[in-house]
Amino acid sequence: MFKKFSAATDVSGQTNVKSSVQRSIRSALLSQWKVDQDTLESIWPKKESVILVKCREHISIYTLHGEPLFFQHFDEPFFPTLRLVHKYPFLLPKVRIDRGAIRFLLAGAHMMCPGLTSAGGYLPPPENEIKAGTPVVLFAEGKEHAVALGVTKMSTEDMRRINKNTAVETVTYLGDDLWALQKL
Repeated sequence: MFKKFSAATDVSGQTNVKSSVQRSIRSALLSQWKVDQDTLESIWPKKESVILVKCREHISIYTLHGEPLFFQHFDEPFFPTLRLVHKYPFLLPKVRIDRGAIRFLLAGAHMMCPGLTSAGGYLPPPENEIKAGTPVVLFAEGKEHAVALGVTKMSTEDMRRINKNTAVETVTYLGDDLWALQKL
């Protein structure tokens, strides 16, 4: 999504978000992310107004004081930026890839089932199953911080059972153009 993203050419405009829209965004974030009201308040204080940055391909980036906080594609779920996930790693469900998949992920590839089901990978236990279409944080074996964000293409139970094809479609990753963009 952010492979060849440039603020100079891909940003079409910036607008202040109305307070009524901000309230609906807050409630959506509380329902989509694993976050409580106090944590959301520390990420985005109620008195602060976010700026909507409209980009190509119907991507909306929401910034606070110029720093990108989260983004959305069309009416899909809100994704935190990777920098925000490094500060608050518990925002989304976690999965882990093995060492062999790291170089492919950092090149922008989608994650295949074997990279998550092998010895170095991690999927949550069946009682905490992640359903298809859920935003997730991708960690890498042996690394402390998240390396990517993505959307599951199948449930974690199907990933274990089928063990082939794309498991997580990568949305943003370390080193892509959104990561390089610190201020908008």
